[in-house]
Amino acid sequence: MSLDGRVFVAGHRGLVGSAIVRRLTAADKAAVPATVITRTRTELDLTDCHAVEAFFAAEKPEYVVLAAAKVGGILANDTYPAEFIQQNLAIQTNVIHAAWMHGVKRLLFLGSSCIYPRMSPQPIREEYLLTGPLERTNRAYAIAKIAGIEMCWSYNRQYGTRFLAVMPCNLYGPGDNFHPQNSHVIPGLIRKFHEARERGDTSVTVWGTGTPRREFLHVDDVADACAFLLALPDDQFEPLLGRDEARTGIFMPPLVNIGSGEDLPISELAEKIRAVVGFSGGIEFDPSKPDGTPRKVLDIRRIRALGWKPSISLEAGLRDTYRSFMGR
Repeated sequence: MSLDGRVFVAGHRGLVGSAIVRRLTAADKAAVPATVITRTRTELDLTDCHAVEAFFAAEKPEYVVLAAAKVGGILANDTYPAEFIQQNLAIQTNVIHAAWMHGVKRLLFLGSSCIYPRMSPQPIREEYLLTGPLERTNRAYAIAKIAGIEMCWSYNRQYGTRFLAVMPCNLYGPGDNFHPQNSHVIPGLIRKFHEARERGDTSVTVWGTGTPRREFLHVDDVADACAFLLALPDDQFEPLLGRDEARTGIFMPPLVNIGSGEDLPISELAEKIRAVVGFSGGIEFDPSKPDGTPRKVLDIRRIRALGWKPSISLEAGLRDTYRSFMGR
């Protein structure tokens, strides 16, 4: 597996983007490009179409990994839906369009498993997209990401581009957002248990009933999967780029799930995090808070069939993430 070219990683300071940069520049990895291009938010405003166009014209990236996005947990998504849909639509529209305009060879568009219907059959297959209502609490974000998938699909059909949407399950790892209100479940619980231990609390309260089941993947695994996909031979990459159902009668978006293939209830996750942090108190659940989707586990047979699989266990990943929190 080899990758040689100029790769623009949009959102390189975020959880996913920083892991992808680590992966692409690691000396001991096979898929190392000639050049990784990055820009901070102050250097390049991805919501500004003119700035994005000027950047692509000047830098001429051959590959793009679009990891830049406005992201957050249930509370943030439910509180700021306008920002989530507007900013994500603007970012992905500008980058995908500029990638086509400037002849980018391959683009990976990073999304989220929340694009799938709330009551989707389990495990969730790529073709379940658009088959049912979305989870209300993050609908604005999900619709923005669905629009990005459709944009990749439309440009592939009309212009022959090679734009692929990558949908990971719930991600966590070094560089995560540990904000007390706007974080996702793993970093949020790590902070809760750590601060409770420091204060000597007797218990920690976890949102919801604890019964929803979730799948988690360490961010270094998803970065490895992205490098794997970018470097696939054409005869393996091109079948992933979606089918025109008007011609084939088959609904298959340019979409690949990335996950561990395993899930667990939030109550069990909380127990694992309590053990990693070393909190000796109890765990209480607050059923007045939203649970979100009852279950989400991805069908990852599509990428597994190509030869990729995750390598970091949840227990090892949680320990790694807690070390990151302690050293932040």
